Amino acid sequence: MADPVLVVHGGAWAIPDDMVEAHLNGVRNAMAAGWRVLESGGTALDAVEEAVVIMEDDETFDAGRGSFLNRDGKVQLDAFIMDGATLRGGGVGCVERIANPIRAARKILGDSPHVYFVAEGAERFATEHGIPLCRNEDLIIPREIERLREFQARAADAKVDLFAPTISHDTVGAVALDTEGSIAAATSTGGTLNKAPGGWRLVTDRMWMLRGQPDRRRVDHRLGRADHEACVGQVGADRVATGSLPEWVAAEAINYLKDRVNGHGGMILLDARGRFGIAHNTRAWLGRLRPHSMRVTGSSEEVISVSR
Repeated sequence: MADPVLVVHGGAWAIPDDMVEAHLNGVRNAMAAGWRVLESGGTALDAVEEAVVIMEDDETFDAGRGSFLNRDGKVQLDAFIMDGATLRGGGVGCVERIANPIRAARKILGDSPHVYFVAEGAERFATEHGIPLCRNEDLIIPREIERLREFQARAADAKVDLFAPTISHDTVGAVALDTEGSIAAATSTGGTLNKAPGGWRLVTDRMWMLRGQPDRRRVDHRLGRADHEACVGQVGADRVATGSLPEWVAAEAINYLKDRVNGHGGMILLDARGRFGIAHNTRAWLGRLRPHSMRVTGSSEEVISVSR
């Protein structure tokens, strides 16, 4: 029987000072929800889903209600979940009427032969499987209307990088190891501020897993952009599979991302022994981890809040 581990993150970007506490509270709440699942003997898959749902419901984050708006002033959401025990995954992209896209992603993982649904097809799948739809207006908040207005006003006068670390991205996610030794990961995002409608690949948040021998399973949950970061994620996961410490691999991978393509973002790595690695090259990354050896209340629970 394995000792459970849960790592939750609330994004890697230049989080404004007046939003840091809200982010910390959000990841604390997400951690509490996920850990309740693991502590009661639940699966890693259930734990990461519940953790992400909490952050989708919290308008602090770029996931679910309160997400960044696209160029047309709408919320478009993406989510993905993966089960390391089966290597099954499920995801949705460009959905505008699902408040908790991670729920739809989980349904796809469990109930569909397909892996990914987008836009209207994803929303149709959701309704057919008991997930209610909402109005897009229900996902939009005044803070993001004003943020988009200010961004577009600046962009009219000068070329602005959609992927600048001061702008993007506040994707959320979680990785977990349960008592059966299985690993799962989940992620959810509203993407980049002012992205083109349908531009779900403008900001990618990818997960890589392998299941071979029990000690070779690992997960990489990485925030980044474009396919260069996808390669970095794969390399990181492969390195952990050979026995390298996740802590070292994560730092090395993010350094390579910066040196090779001037990329920014964060990475969390977890292997089947419960060893984890966390690295980022943005001004702030907010997350929380709870190994079994740390009791679940009070200051003994480690909080990660790194600023540069």
